[in-house]
Amino acid sequence: MVAAGAHPLRQREFVHLADIKPRSNAFIAWERRRHRQAHWLVECIAEFMGVFFYVYAGVGSTASFLLSSVAQMNGLGSVFQIGTAYAFGILFAIVVCAPTSGGHFNPAVTIAFTLLKRVTPRKALRYIVAQILGAYVACLLVYVQWHDLLMEATELLEAAGKLDAVMFTPNGPAGVFALYAPPGESLGRIFLNEFVSDFFIGLVIWACLDPTNFSAPPAAGPWIISFSYAVIVWGYSPVGVATNAARDVGCRLMALTIWGTAAGGGSYAAIAALTNIPATLLAVAFYEFILADSSRVVTPGHVDFLAGHIAHEEHSQGVIREGSVGTVSPGLDEKAHEQTIERAV
Repeated sequence: MVAAGAHPLRQREFVHLADIKPRSNAFIAWERRRHRQAHWLVECIAEFMGVFFYVYAGVGSTASFLLSSVAQMNGLGSVFQIGTAYAFGILFAIVVCAPTSGGHFNPAVTIAFTLLKRVTPRKALRYIVAQILGAYVACLLVYVQWHDLLMEATELLEAAGKLDAVMFTPNGPAGVFALYAPPGESLGRIFLNEFVSDFFIGLVIWACLDPTNFSAPPAAGPWIISFSYAVIVWGYSPVGVATNAARDVGCRLMALTIWGTAAGGGSYAAIAALTNIPATLLAVAFYEFILADSSRVVTPGHVDFLAGHIAHEEHSQGVIREGSVGTVSPGLDEKAHEQTIERAV
């Protein structure tokens, strides 16, 4: 067993960006304030931007698919393209924003971390609000950018006498943004589809967060998670799938802003917004109780990843390491180090 104060994650030498890239005094003052007073705001902005990336990529691709099918502009989109767009949107979100916030980008993930006591309830609430707002703003921006072509598609549907029948379905203009049940599908089957899909994604996410998983090193995790979403879109979106409460609630609020209460989605709205939460929590419990094993060895990549998080935490708080390897840093006690490791994992 490792003695207290000699945790192996501390036995590393790190070069911080500040060591090789001098910053102006004004920037140093801002970073000090950001680390100590405004860190929660910066983290929320990162969560906002992460969901923005994910929704902006996927909804924009969905808009092109609608024009391809409704306006008969061939070659503009497909279900494969939509799944790939969502995958790359999630990948970009993780790469760009996760180093700042931890990369939740999904209320179900945030709630899971809260129940595991890795995130405080206050922080979780802030994250969830930021996530929903990110989806809302992304949808509004896509709507503005695609406005003229969406109006053209709307006019074509109206001229064909189909607008009222398809407006608030996956094949209508509102369906580009908010999620609706496919016509003729039973809500029970849609619920099952949603639950199993979200359970699948939750297992993949937790497998990638497992520091003993040699098949999912930190650099590969974003790709694996991203394409787990793509697989679900490719295979199960025609039945009706949301996968993320932030994407569903934020985009539905945007549809309500543009089209009013008719865009509410009825009983399906509750399935789309809420099912992914219990499904993800069940996936976390299944992984922790059935698949995880604390006797396994932490991979070298994850050791470096976790040690880097500790070094960043110390450096951002102005802690200076003493000369000897393994010395306890004077500014972070043992409990603080454990909390840092929990946040990193």
